[in-house]
Amino acid sequence: MRNLLGIIDLAEPTEGLGGLADHRTLGAVPFGGRYRLIDFTLSNMVNARIRNVGILLNDRFGPLLDHIKDGKEWDLNRQRDGMFLLPAPSRTDSGEGISSNLSNLRHNRAYLEKSRQEYAVFSGCGVITNIDYRDALAYHLEKQADITVIYNQTNNLADNPSYTAVVMGDDGRVVDIALNPQQCISQKVFLNMLILRKGLLIDLVDHYSARQKRDLFTEAIMPRLSELRIYGYEHTGYVGAINSLRSYYQHSMDLLRPDVWQELFFRYGHINTKVKHEAPVRYLDGCRVSNSLIATGCTIEGTVENSILFRGVEVGPGVMIKDSIVMQKAKLGSGVTLKNVILDKDVTISAGKTLTGDPSFPIVISKLATV
Repeated sequence: MRNLLGIIDLAEPTEGLGGLADHRTLGAVPFGGRYRLIDFTLSNMVNARIRNVGILLNDRFGPLLDHIKDGKEWDLNRQRDGMFLLPAPSRTDSGEGISSNLSNLRHNRAYLEKSRQEYAVFSGCGVITNIDYRDALAYHLEKQADITVIYNQTNNLADNPSYTAVVMGDDGRVVDIALNPQQCISQKVFLNMLILRKGLLIDLVDHYSARQKRDLFTEAIMPRLSELRIYGYEHTGYVGAINSLRSYYQHSMDLLRPDVWQELFFRYGHINTKVKHEAPVRYLDGCRVSNSLIATGCTIEGTVENSILFRGVEVGPGVMIKDSIVMQKAKLGSGVTLKNVILDKDVTISAGKTLTGDPSFPIVISKLATV
């Protein structure tokens, strides 16, 4: 869409993901066999014909840059517009080493000014969903809104203790916003996605960053709730907020449901990712596989049930993998048993080992570990 600019914010909390985010930003966390979380945000923007996407970098972004490279997989390696990597200031104005999105936007103000688009969609990358931003922009224009926040209606707030509730009037205008309320004031949950005029975005950045504010939504938009025309746009369908190991595990397991897989990866367009040309899966004599996602390059000699295997995983003879997530190039010796386990990349599990976790608290083995 020629009139819509995409901005992706990588400055999202990762504490709840434990070892999965020790060495990578949230957008680089692997998901679904061969994807990264940022793939959903990038693909949603590109599927809405957004051709100018700026990514606000923060700490631990090396694995993410290795994944997205020049944006070719999303048709963003263009001479005009395209994908722009926006570096954070070396130190924030308050002297801290990790930037906030307001200071990062201020540091990259020239990019905003030079962009030809009139409107901007601002999004984190901790939500997996398939959304059409064109419909959201049409709603924004219809309401003549200053800002449109995108939300999802849910009945499962107990499963997501970290959320932002949005309260709306009958006309769709937002009248209240609450961060992690102790009592449920609304089942409308903000998806960390919003649309606004680029000029208004620049004004907010200028005003609030100069006053040592850090977060665009909580410190620049929420205080002006009564002043600005802020409306809510409902996105229906499957939504997964990845903010804890439990949510990561649960939403990963949801991919084993064909209806969820179909909606997430094809509803408004395909979710693209980095392409790797590898051999098909090798299913050797004696193996058994049921209700699982197996990526290319894997070799299966043992049993895999209700699990997700990323590219290049080696499952030795006598191995049992059940209700687990095994990431790229993990090597499992003969007789290994895994249940409710998440193995990060390049993990080696010695022969005969048994690891058993709980669906609410899966065992996580960090990258490159040998057990």
